[in-house]
Amino acid sequence: MAKPDKVEAVAEIADRFRNSSAAVVTQYSGLSVSQLSELRRALGNTAKYRVAKNTLVKRAAEEAGVDGLDDLFVGPTAIAFVEGEAVDAAKAIRNFAKDNNALVIKGGYMDGRALSVSEIETLADLESRDELLAKTAGVLKAKLSQSARLFAAPATQVARLAAALEDKRQSGDGAEQAAES
Repeated sequence: MAKPDKVEAVAEIADRFRNSSAAVVTQYSGLSVSQLSELRRALGNTAKYRVAKNTLVKRAAEEAGVDGLDDLFVGPTAIAFVEGEAVDAAKAIRNFAKDNNALVIKGGYMDGRALSVSEIETLADLESRDELLAKTAGVLKAKLSQSARLFAAPATQVARLAAALEDKRQSGDGAEQAAES
C-alpha cells in the first residue's frame, strides 16, 4: 500500500508536468546546496527546480501522460518545470551547466514530446520572446516609416513643382517688365 506522503508527492509532480510549458531533466550530483540555490535564483520565475526520487517521477509522468522520459530517470535526478518561457529556462540551465560541470542536462519534454540534449541546447540558443517582439516592432516601425515617406513623396514633389513654377513665373514677370522698359 502506498504511503500518503508518496501519493501526495506523485500528485504534485504530475500537476507540475501538466501545468508546465516544458520540463528539463538534469543530473545534479556533486552540486552543493548553495549551488542548487544559485541555480534556482538563475531560473527566477521562469521555472521551478525540483529534486525528486526517480520512481515517484516515473509514476507522476505516467499519470500526467508524459511519455519518453523513463530512460532519463536514472541516478540523482532533478527537474526544472518551466512555467514561463522555455527559452529563458533553457538558457539559464545551460549557462549554469557551463560554469558548474556537476550539472548535466539529460533531456526534457515540451509540446507533447521528449527532447534530446541537443534540442535543449538549440532551444537555449534561440532569442527570447521579448527580444523577438522588440525586433519585430523595430522592423514594423521601419516599414511604416518607409511607407509614410513613400506616400508623402508625390505630395512633396507636387509642392516642389508648384514652388518651381511660381519662381519661374516671378522671374519671368521680372524679365518681361525689364524688356518693356
